[in-house]
Amino acid sequence: MLGGRPREELLTEYVADHQNPINKRMHMFGIPAVFFAVLLWLAAPFVPGAWLWALVLTAIGTALQLIGHRFEGKPPSAKSDWRFLLIGLGWWVRYMLGKV
Repeated sequence: MLGGRPREELLTEYVADHQNPINKRMHMFGIPAVFFAVLLWLAAPFVPGAWLWALVLTAIGTALQLIGHRFEGKPPSAKSDWRFLLIGLGWWVRYMLGKV
C-alpha cells in the first residue's frame, strides 16, 4: 500500500497514462537515468564529481520523459501524485521484463 492505495491500482493508472510507443521508449531510457541520478546525488558528498553526473542524468532523464509525455498528450503522472515517481520504477522493471 502506498498512502492508502494499493500498488497495483497505482500501477494500472500509470500504465493507462503511458500507452504511446514513443512515450514508452522515452521512459525506457529516462527512468533509469533519473534512478541512477538519485544514487549519484546520494553519493555526491563522498564522491568527487558525482554531483556533475547526477545533474546531467537528472536533466537528460527528465527531458526524455517530458518529451515522451508530449507525444502521449497527457501530463506526467507524478504531476497529480508524487507516488507515481516510485511506481514508475516498478513499471520500468515490468516493461523491461515484457510484463506490461
